[in-house]
Amino acid sequence: MRYFLTCGGTAGHINPAIAIADKISELDKESEIVFVGSSLGMENALVPREGYPIWNLDVQGFKRSLSLKNVGALIKMLGAIRGAREMIKRFSPDAVIGTGAYVCFPLLYAASGMGIFTALHESNASPGLAVKLLKHRVDRIYTGFAECSEALNVGERAVAVGNPLKGGFEAVSREEARKRLGLEGRYAYLILSFGGSLGARAVNDYAIDIMEKLTSKRRDVLHLHACGKRESAEFMAEIKRRGLDKFSNISVSEYIYDMPTVMRAADIVLCRSGAMTLAEISCAECPAILIPSPNVTGDHQMKNAIVCERAGAAFLVNERIEKGSEMALEYVITLLRDKQLRESMAKKSALMSKKDASERIAEEIIARVK
Repeated sequence: MRYFLTCGGTAGHINPAIAIADKISELDKESEIVFVGSSLGMENALVPREGYPIWNLDVQGFKRSLSLKNVGALIKMLGAIRGAREMIKRFSPDAVIGTGAYVCFPLLYAASGMGIFTALHESNASPGLAVKLLKHRVDRIYTGFAECSEALNVGERAVAVGNPLKGGFEAVSREEARKRLGLEGRYAYLILSFGGSLGARAVNDYAIDIMEKLTSKRRDVLHLHACGKRESAEFMAEIKRRGLDKFSNISVSEYIYDMPTVMRAADIVLCRSGAMTLAEISCAECPAILIPSPNVTGDHQMKNAIVCERAGAAFLVNERIEKGSEMALEYVITLLRDKQLRESMAKKSALMSKKDASERIAEEIIARVK
């Protein structure tokens, strides 16, 4: 069977598509899988690393506000739909699967009008624009949250299965992960911080304060931080200005590619609260300090974080408050001091995990196309 996987923009859309593709490959040994994305997206870096070919459409997203740029975006979208039809004719897929973001729209729109089985996955509690526009055209919608299925209001066509994760999160134990990273005998604790694939100013600001006020004074702590491509130059300049580039227990990169190993080894995770990130944290059984992005549709990251906080799996820091950075530092100190609290939060985090999402999606799609 042949499958198109379409995704793009950020790792939060790309990694679930890779997870679904991996599971399809495992269950359908004769499968042929091709990814479709945008030439400007991170998918061109992440997808080939996993061994899958990727084709590109010339497409761009729409501005949420009134803007003349939307005229150009509409013209490109119409052209991308025509290009998608040509791709479909060339590859002849048995199924087309998308994981949200504007780049998946033209391929799924075209495929749904050509009699091909189509499916979407929406990871957040609140459905995105592409999913809303496609919800009456696609054959199946898989969601990460029951609230999302209800909001779509398409009856049994939408089913909550959780969020697909790449297999590495289950494949490595904490002990093995720490061994791979060379922590044993060198560092007692690992702090992991990141702001998403593109970076986040608030998370970067909080992380650098923690590095300066805590990590630089604690040689038993290793702090790994991913600052994101968009924020990289400014963040590295600030690291040098504060003299933090001289410390061997502080490591900064644009992006962490082996997140399953790093997160599984971490004692504390400081990050945003996107749905895929929370699924990874739960699977890795990590205590978390969550800093929800205030710039997302429906404030869904805050809603996600509140659920985790109420479950006892995370601390929540609102970046809108004046002393958010001080609060994040205090939570880090508290967790480093209290082993029982870390273990309790890890167990409660694990209870929130749904580890079979990829399998459920892949099994149903394979059954439908066969």
